[in-house]
Amino acid sequence: MPDQHFEVDPSEAGERLDRLAARRLGTSRSAVQRLIGDGLLLVENVRVAPSYRVRNGERVEARLPEERLVPEEIEVAVVFEDEDVLVVDKPAGLVVHPGAGNPSGTLVNALLARGIAGGEDAERPGVVHRLDRDTSGLMVLAKGEPAYSRLVALMAGRRVTRVYRAVVVGEGLPATGTIDAPVGRDPDNPTLMAAGVGKPAVTHFEVLAEAAGQAMLRVRLETGRTHQIRVHLSAIGHPVYADPLYGEAIPGRRLWLHAERLAFEHPVGGAALEFTAPIPEDLRRAATELDASLALW
Repeated sequence: MPDQHFEVDPSEAGERLDRLAARRLGTSRSAVQRLIGDGLLLVENVRVAPSYRVRNGERVEARLPEERLVPEEIEVAVVFEDEDVLVVDKPAGLVVHPGAGNPSGTLVNALLARGIAGGEDAERPGVVHRLDRDTSGLMVLAKGEPAYSRLVALMAGRRVTRVYRAVVVGEGLPATGTIDAPVGRDPDNPTLMAAGVGKPAVTHFEVLAEAAGQAMLRVRLETGRTHQIRVHLSAIGHPVYADPLYGEAIPGRRLWLHAERLAFEHPVGGAALEFTAPIPEDLRRAATELDASLALW
């Protein structure tokens, strides 16, 4: 395990050890508390409680697990960056974090060198929400505490605005609508998600155009369950165009779903932030080839 250490600055004197160490080490308080409990984080070579109030000049030493992730040169458009958060426009085809079958080549690998951090899972540093591999668009990631915990709280409190653009199969939807149905693991196929089981999920939509048996929608997430938009739209008989899981795969086409707008309160400074990402050219081309009127948005 690599060793890390720091000395307490005068301005930090009196702060709780777990809070200070989380910030200085770029991790979460709960992760620091586990290190303390395991005897892997010491103050002046002495084991103390997470609530210990540090003193000026004290030396804090930590033995951290070996990093399994390594930075990789993967091009990702950065929309906004400061010392606390990072907003990117994720390209389609890029998995967000390592997992079974995807040990590397992920968005996390692409952004490690930019300082993303926070959370309990070492393979998902700074990740507070996700986009499916074939969904493009905006994501916010944290650069450690307190940004990570506060972003998670904003997400849980439904205070982050996430707006998507989607082309779905079929016409005849009402001009606006809300789908309010739980989303969870499909009891018949646990590799998929299903509506009607699991945790509460709410999706709002607005029809922008209809043509050639397809509809262009603006979709807003109130919650953020795995595959929520895809599952909800499929459940009402209008699956996302070219969705191989909940609709029908289309040769030469990818899932027509893009996270186009993201708005939230800065987790540290409190400023209102809002970002937009243009529709990628491959999706524009696909919509135009379906019908020219679908491109008039």
